[in-house]
Amino acid sequence: MLFYIARRLAGAVPVLLVVAALIFTLMQFAPGDAVSMLVSDEATAEEKARIREAWGLDQPAPLQFANFVAKAVVGDFGDSFRYKIPVLDVIATRLPATIELAVAATLIAVFIGIPLGVLAAARPGTMWDAIASAISFAGISAPNFWIGILLILLFAGHLHMLPSGGREPWGMELEPITGFLILDALLQGRWDALGQALKHLALPAIVLGTNMTGIITQLTRASVMDALGEDFVMTARAKGLSGARVLWRHAFRNALVGVVTIVGLEFGALLSGAMIVETVFAWPGIGSLLVQGIGARDFPLIVGLVLTYTTIFILVNLIIDILYTVIDPRIRIN
Repeated sequence: MLFYIARRLAGAVPVLLVVAALIFTLMQFAPGDAVSMLVSDEATAEEKARIREAWGLDQPAPLQFANFVAKAVVGDFGDSFRYKIPVLDVIATRLPATIELAVAATLIAVFIGIPLGVLAAARPGTMWDAIASAISFAGISAPNFWIGILLILLFAGHLHMLPSGGREPWGMELEPITGFLILDALLQGRWDALGQALKHLALPAIVLGTNMTGIITQLTRASVMDALGEDFVMTARAKGLSGARVLWRHAFRNALVGVVTIVGLEFGALLSGAMIVETVFAWPGIGSLLVQGIGARDFPLIVGLVLTYTTIFILVNLIIDILYTVIDPRIRIN
């Protein structure tokens, strides 16, 4: 197992290198000049040249990339052009917000999509199957930004039940410990702060989890229906086992590998696809940070964020592979 993990992590190194090179190359061809974000509009040509030299932007692109890789190996992505502090510090302050949002959205999708998919598979062609199909197709096809705007108008504009944006109300004064507001509120026993954090998290998590709910519902339905047609299910029924036990212990358990796969892949997709939702709800995560970095042509921040996304996605896939052996002992990884 340890050898497999080490091999997978070693194989991730060239992937990260290729991703970094691709993003760095694309940014070189992007319109605009990063120096304009570092100086005032009244800066002279000499001042711009001095800034360009100070930040290493006067060097050839291959040399800039080589210097970036040499520093990134030891965990230094350089300083952000926009924030004037190390990139890793900027990412560290925003990453917990995105992870918290993605975990909440995943939990919503799992607790709705899996039971709905299993119910539809157990009763194909019934009203429950039609309801599950309608919900899943609506979730898959509806754009996130459109759902987000509608929910803001309804719950924040008309009903005044939930906040329209942000992560916490002004003046909450919750001492940061882990960066995760819900966990920090629990650790400090701040139930008022916990309630406010959940209220701010509700709408963006629902919107972000809508598409994932539809996908999980459809895949769970298909996987469980396939499992229900296998010989071991017929054998279990012949032994006199109850329908619920056959459904959940035998059919669903054998379909769980495919479900876990899609949950893991969608979780990685949520992290990278949260940019729109974070922008709509003014959520201070790395998705909105990436949008700001692109607008400012902040090369170190953009590359650092993309590498962060890639690293998380690789780790999630590694965890999924390990979970396979827990779900099905017949699966071996070498």
